Amino acid sequence: MAVSAGPLSGTLVVDLSRALAGPHAGMMLGDLGARVIKVESPGHGDDTRGWGPPFVDREGRPATPADGVSTYFLSCNRNKESIALDLKSDEGAEVLTALVERADVLVENFRTGVLDRLGFSAERLLELNPRLVVLSITGFGHDGPEGGRAGYDQIAQGEAGLMSVTGSRPEDPQRVGVPIADLLAGMWGGYGVLAALLERERTGRGQVVRTSLLAGVVGIHAFQGTRQTVAGETGRAQGNHHPSISPYGLFRCRDGAVQIAVGSEGLWRRFCDAFDLDADTPGMTTNPERAGNREPVIELVERAFAPFDGADLLEKLAAAGIPAGKVRTLDEVYEWDQVRSQGLLIEVDHASLGPVTLPGPPLRFFDEAGAETTMSSHSAPPLLDADRDSVLAWLDQS
Repeated sequence: MAVSAGPLSGTLVVDLSRALAGPHAGMMLGDLGARVIKVESPGHGDDTRGWGPPFVDREGRPATPADGVSTYFLSCNRNKESIALDLKSDEGAEVLTALVERADVLVENFRTGVLDRLGFSAERLLELNPRLVVLSITGFGHDGPEGGRAGYDQIAQGEAGLMSVTGSRPEDPQRVGVPIADLLAGMWGGYGVLAALLERERTGRGQVVRTSLLAGVVGIHAFQGTRQTVAGETGRAQGNHHPSISPYGLFRCRDGAVQIAVGSEGLWRRFCDAFDLDADTPGMTTNPERAGNREPVIELVERAFAPFDGADLLEKLAAAGIPAGKVRTLDEVYEWDQVRSQGLLIEVDHASLGPVTLPGPPLRFFDEAGAETTMSSHSAPPLLDADRDSVLAWLDQS
């Protein structure tokens, strides 16, 4: 691998955010090589330092919040430094001002108006540093009739419609098993920051980028969104089967279940040939017919799968060229050679835990010769205020 400091090397990010949406955006920028200075509240720091269990000690054993480290915090704060500042104090405001003057990006997810009351409104930030890109993330938007509303992931998943299309049936709405509204807001935010930095190359000026948990989820409604806005059809939860493609979903076999994605008529005929089925069964000849006859299709497929164990069935499907897979538990995912081959696990040395393995960045980079230039050196999430001395010394010297 060619040595690379990352495409954002030389970029300074001041991360004022806490919980997940903002910290995830900051971590994304850090994964790309930016220097990220995380500003936390004195005493307790980011809320997620106290979110658990699990909390773990140096041996990886369960620990109390006082004696251990929150694995939640570890999930969204790699490649950062930490300094604790009381932003209501003159000293804290002075240090933040110095950071803002030198920064390329500032990330914040305070409730609307909080930064203004602290003396760091968007106008003031851009006055201090006209080249600054400010990423501001809220729960439901910065304005509008509910603009000041507090945002938490599961509430946003429900309010933004995601839970209504997730679950076994319409009366059984389910949240996604990860805080997807927070994560999407952070990802959209990081995307917006990169666009604003690119525009700054042309204009020489920064700007404010705004997004929200609500916007993050609505922004990925995809076919469910146009299904509603164009066709007037309201999607509902219907379990592990696609509403517009069939057969596409989770199907039972002799010892469990496998997933298949028959996404074209050619695949349908290949699938039928592999399992001695009639591709022209009445009501199943075309995808719209099959999608409209969901239960009979599921029954047909599961009857064909019933004689097979999952492993043998996956081999048969692969031989026929049918996209298929099993449902892995997370321990199986992180033990999977394919995951490791993609650089999706990284080793870092944590100040109190020692060497730990973390899920890694999902992007890889290659040069014109095909050599990988992905940033290979990562730092562990910091202890609270661990970098105070070095940050203040750097400010004095810069």
